[in-house]
Amino acid sequence: MITCFIRYEIDPFKVGAFDEYARNWGQAIPRCGADLIGYYSPHEGSSTVAYGVYNIESLADYEAYRERLRNDPLGRANYEFAKKEQFIRREDRIFLRLASAPYADRIRP
Repeated sequence: MITCFIRYEIDPFKVGAFDEYARNWGQAIPRCGADLIGYYSPHEGSSTVAYGVYNIESLADYEAYRERLRNDPLGRANYEFAKKEQFIRREDRIFLRLASAPYADRIRP
């Protein structure tokens, strides 16, 4: 299993548009085969940094997933929405593997 972390630099005056974009991915990404952890928009601190995070089994599965996403009606519409509204200034993606598992049980006070 690998996790894709997408770091966005967004227009601070268009956070609402990014939130709509994120909600759309909340429907399209799971439908196309990835395990969406979530999209995160600015709250405190930087007003220009946002993230998207999801799990996928392998890079080969990622390639098939991306093809399904490109062919998904909501996926295509969301790409066009971002292009039209231009709220994304920069997008970087990195794939990481979980190195800290297994976890100890959480102790609750």
